[in-house]
Amino acid sequence: MRAVIQRVSKASVTVDGKQLCAIEQGVLILVGIENEDTQDDIDWLTNKIVNLRIFNDDEGVMNMSLLATKGDAIVVSQFTLHASTKKGNRPSYIKAARPEVAIPLYEAFIATMESKMDKKVGTGIFGADMKVELLNDGPVTILIDTKNKD
Repeated sequence: MRAVIQRVSKASVTVDGKQLCAIEQGVLILVGIENEDTQDDIDWLTNKIVNLRIFNDDEGVMNMSLLATKGDAIVVSQFTLHASTKKGNRPSYIKAARPEVAIPLYEAFIATMESKMDKKVGTGIFGADMKVELLNDGPVTILIDTKNKD
């Protein structure tokens, strides 16, 4: 499972001209799921995300977590995070999980985030053509891969 975590001042997701969700301070999480992912990946990744100290404290130092700031989150599925660009110029998405595997894991990721944050998170629609807007704060962008926990 791969995730791009972006600290945002605001973010929203729109599908077919209808805004599905919008947040102020928090994180926008783009998550890519592969066939080998399990609930263990979800648990590790969500725990890492909610506890990442990427928000400024009173002295302007990144020392606060999403939980500590009571920030919000939006989770968007993004299979392109598993793009392979080794050969040619057309990315291959062979490592990305097919919908029958990815959708249940995506839904479990959302449920786990909501449980850990003790609040609802915004979401996109799996597989939809989404318009994602954000104001990256910092900018702060963190890449995490559960298969490479270094």
